[in-house]
Amino acid sequence: MVELSDIKAARRNIADFVHRTPLLTSQALNTLTGKNLWFKAECFQKTGSFKARGASNKMKALAAQGIKGVITISSGNHGQATAYAAGRCGIKAVICVPDGTSQPKIDAARAYGAEVIVGGDLNNAGPMIEKAFAMAAERKLEPIHPFDDPLIIAGQGTAGLEIFEDLPDVDIVTVPVGGGGLLSGVAVALKQSRPSVRIYGIGPIKASSMDVSFHSKKMETISDMPETIAEGIRAPMIGQMTLEHCLKYVDDIITVTDDEIAAAMKLIWSRMKVVVEPSGAASFAAILSGRVQVPGNSKAVCLLSGGNVDFKKVVKLLAQ
Repeated sequence: MVELSDIKAARRNIADFVHRTPLLTSQALNTLTGKNLWFKAECFQKTGSFKARGASNKMKALAAQGIKGVITISSGNHGQATAYAAGRCGIKAVICVPDGTSQPKIDAARAYGAEVIVGGDLNNAGPMIEKAFAMAAERKLEPIHPFDDPLIIAGQGTAGLEIFEDLPDVDIVTVPVGGGGLLSGVAVALKQSRPSVRIYGIGPIKASSMDVSFHSKKMETISDMPETIAEGIRAPMIGQMTLEHCLKYVDDIITVTDDEIAAAMKLIWSRMKVVVEPSGAASFAAILSGRVQVPGNSKAVCLLSGGNVDFKKVVKLLAQ
């Protein structure tokens, strides 16, 4: 299990690779919701998402071992982050992304110097995984798991450390969840710093394997997931490590609809003037919709996990 000491070590390790992102407030959204809300703006992070934290921690460790090339599977943000961190460390990166991945995310990974291979279906991820492992063996590349890795979990957890330092009396934190690396790390950082804090993972309805797995207390895979605007947290599977961390430290997993995510994202854009992607807005959607209750004068933080927006899709969505 990842511990608070691992997360503190990760912060020292990645300090020159990532930003310390701000904890924002919005009087307009507080008045609208009647809540005391803060927003952890990981949309301002390097590569546009929290993923730079875990990827940097992992890549620096691999560089110290003399690893020259890596390969990973990603729906977008992890791929960009891996490309960025690998480039900083002088490591060749190959990113495998499924069909339908946002083109701006593909373009960004390539701009960071990665080779991006498009093809595959998240509803049937087995062939993608097999292909990636075959390429790893053929080209002598180190396979990188996008979330089920202690170094990646520890790196993501540094966002939780920052939340606690900026708001030590935080009561509730909502975190978007796909595979669970961010949620695991943030939950460890916060629960081991302030045990009374309540942590909620937020996924897309009917497309969150963490929701199913958390409530059954065993790893579950979802087949035939519906499409969702929150593609970054549309997860057919999780990892054993992330499940164990979530069962130990997370209070509940909640799912939200696309309409609820769109409403939350529109408010963040219009009232805060912050560009957050649909996956990142899921954390606020859970509170805005009332699916996560914030009682009385409780202080709640919504973690805005990323801002890598496909503007053609999102502008059309907001116009609706």
